[in-house]
Amino acid sequence: MTTAGPRPGLPRFPALTVQGWFALVSGVIVVLVVAGSVIVIALLGQGRTVSHELDDHLLPAQAQAYRLQGALIDEETGVRGFGITSEAGFLQPYTTGRAVEAAAAARLSTLIGGRRELAADLGNVQRAAAGWRSSYAIPLINEARKGPLGATDLRLLNRSKGAFDRLRALFAVQNAHLAALVRQDSARLGAVRTLQNWIFATILAVFLLAAAAVSLVLHSAVVQPLSRLGARARLVAAGDFGTSIQPSGPADLRAVAADVEAMRSELAAALQDARTARQTAVRQAADLDAYAAELSRSNSELEQFAYVASHDLQEPLRKVASFCQLLEKRYSDKLDDRGRQYIDFAVDGAKRLQVLINDLLTFSRVGRSSDTRIKVPLSQPLDTAIAAVGTSIEEAGAVIEPPEHLPEVMGDPTLLAMLWQNLISNAIKFRAPDRAPVVRITATEEPDGTWRLCVTDNGIGIAPEFAEKVFVIFQRLNTREAYAGTGIGLALCKRIVEHYGGEIGIDTAYAGGTRICFTLPGIDPVVPDQAGETASTTPEGIPA
Repeated sequence: MTTAGPRPGLPRFPALTVQGWFALVSGVIVVLVVAGSVIVIALLGQGRTVSHELDDHLLPAQAQAYRLQGALIDEETGVRGFGITSEAGFLQPYTTGRAVEAAAAARLSTLIGGRRELAADLGNVQRAAAGWRSSYAIPLINEARKGPLGATDLRLLNRSKGAFDRLRALFAVQNAHLAALVRQDSARLGAVRTLQNWIFATILAVFLLAAAAVSLVLHSAVVQPLSRLGARARLVAAGDFGTSIQPSGPADLRAVAADVEAMRSELAAALQDARTARQTAVRQAADLDAYAAELSRSNSELEQFAYVASHDLQEPLRKVASFCQLLEKRYSDKLDDRGRQYIDFAVDGAKRLQVLINDLLTFSRVGRSSDTRIKVPLSQPLDTAIAAVGTSIEEAGAVIEPPEHLPEVMGDPTLLAMLWQNLISNAIKFRAPDRAPVVRITATEEPDGTWRLCVTDNGIGIAPEFAEKVFVIFQRLNTREAYAGTGIGLALCKRIVEHYGGEIGIDTAYAGGTRICFTLPGIDPVVPDQAGETASTTPEGIPA
């Protein structure tokens, strides 16, 4: 039985993930960096040691040796000059040289440390210098102080020169040994630097080769499988859901490929379901379009019917009211009080039914018959509304307190006047019996650019539990005998405000009467006025 070899295209280490490959590559790089760093640090340490020995010991020692030798030469010069002239001034170099000699010898002894050869050279120089001083320099100085030297002393001076020449030979030996050590350390330092350069070049070459090898491995193990996965994923994204995705590459890439393949399968199934649903939606959209067309036709017919019905209903009502009034006028002397009361009931009922029909038509027209939106200063429809209820204001002795400034909004002047008129007339109608009505109007701009407008009165008020009920059509909180009306006014206000995207409600926190607040959107500066200029319309027949 034979064992099958690895399939082509699979990596040699399929268990490794992309993170594993990068960890392996990072480990190799770290090992190379550590090895190179150890070698470089060792070479730098060796170079620093040689440089320290050369710069801090040998070269300063060489300088101190030159200083020592110069001091001894100054001493010999001073002795010779003093011996020939017997003048004290010539002895100054000797005195100064002694001090310099001592300091240079001490410093040189410290610098050469344990180097035996250099210590022996220093010892030889010091002993020879001491012998020269004791045998020649001091005796010559003592004799010169007595007076000019005689023939014997001059011969001693010549022997002093010969003894000092032997000291010069020791100088040469000392300098030669120092120079040899300096050359030796300079050569070592040059060798270390050359080796460093070669090591740096080798490390660079190794890093380049490692980078190339790592790039090849990553390209083969990671980049190529990832490219194949990306290419097939793009085919699927382009709409070719029949293209299967074969897992390859590292373990996590193969896991991703398997997940993408599962997603492709689900997308293919979902696409088929979507196509089926789309066909169903197309059929439903066609049915909805037909239904919308039928609904539009029906609404149009209903609206036309409402107009026709309103006229057809109002004409008999006018006749009933007119003939009842004629009946009362012609036969009033033949009718008793109960008969006249019945006629009054009939006339009042006909008139109230006529008002109710007009109010219902007005309520149904809001937002349907037209959607005029022009730039309207709210003060203009407010003035129109105040003028329309002027008689009620005079009869009640009401005081209207408008704000100094009202904003501009986009809307229909007639609807906005209708809104103001209903709110003001309600404030006057539901006044307290013991005081004259005061209606205060305020306007504040909200942070979002909308305007909050409030109509506040000092009337009988509305209980908080009825704050929502009063905006429902035909809902009344008082009897018709106490307060006349159809119960449509506030419902009409709510319909107008909501038609313009605002909200209206009762401020239940206000206890001094009733405060009704509503919001209207401000004017967007980029939206042009549809009509070019604000229209001025006086509504006629607006119900209170």
